[in-house]
Amino acid sequence: MPQFRSFVAIGDSFTEGVGDDLADGSVRGWADFVAVGLAQAAAPERVTYANLAIRGRKLGPIIDEQLEPAIALAPEMISFNGGGNDIMRPKMPTDLVVSRFRGAIERIRAAGIHALMLSGANPTDHLPLGSVFDKRGVALTAALVDLADQPGVTFVDNFSDVGLRDIRYWSPDKLHLNALGHARVASNVLTGLGVAVPTEWGVEEVAAGPAGEKGRRTAAYYREYVLPWIGRRLTGRSSGDGRAAKRATLEPVAL
Repeated sequence: MPQFRSFVAIGDSFTEGVGDDLADGSVRGWADFVAVGLAQAAAPERVTYANLAIRGRKLGPIIDEQLEPAIALAPEMISFNGGGNDIMRPKMPTDLVVSRFRGAIERIRAAGIHALMLSGANPTDHLPLGSVFDKRGVALTAALVDLADQPGVTFVDNFSDVGLRDIRYWSPDKLHLNALGHARVASNVLTGLGVAVPTEWGVEEVAAGPAGEKGRRTAAYYREYVLPWIGRRLTGRSSGDGRAAKRATLEPVAL
């Protein structure tokens, strides 16, 4: 498997890194972890990394707003994930989502760039109406699996990672991964790319620990997380409104 020395990530909150909050108010996330893993494997050669993902984006805006700018940066690899926010809407046009996803992967490949295609982690054990969203996620993932057989594509199926559904990997909103969850996704990605996972992340040790107890959805949980989400849906707002990409250009990865 080739070692990639330039990497651009596009997507929504999953790829931006929401849930893996740093002390300065910024977010890190799996893509940042992957960039560090690639840089450690390539040292002393330099690896550059950009992240154009913005929280709240549905698949259409991810493709319309982020895909061509990512290709224009001419990286060796682009990671593409989307559809999580489509799954959470009252209705999801599965055929349209699948068609647009396929088109994006084809566009990346046509540009001579390796496509890292990945599914998001599955939060539905912990969410209201989780069984409905789970069925949609399963159907979407199954519809995209055959893309992995194409040259120039690596597919990492986090949605089917059963261990990642454990509450230990999720932030208080139960929708976004925490730092442990993002590190596990990064481990899945690096393994899929044939790159060693840094032992200091402790991913295997965490996975070997006892499972967490399923969290209760209290009235406070609904007030803090569910009602604001419903309010944004009813008013046509998004958590990503007014936000810009956190790392808009290819920059060297610091080790």
